[in-house]
Amino acid sequence: MSPSHSTRSNTLTLVEVLDEIRMSRAAFYRMRARGLAPKCLKLPNGQIRVRRSDLNAWLEHCEVPAY
Repeated sequence: MSPSHSTRSNTLTLVEVLDEIRMSRAAFYRMRARGLAPKCLKLPNGQIRVRRSDLNAWLEHCEVPAY
């Protein structure tokens, strides 16, 4: 049974995440090693995926208050 299209569209590849947050792969992995990156899913083949909801929550956490 293959995953539904909505399930796939709710997860982003690492390339998609890096493009959206405009960050290099190396910088992302450094943040991930420090526990500062968004929650990631590691697939059995070693590829990384990020749920859209986890990326949005992480971005909200990064938000700075307006003065």
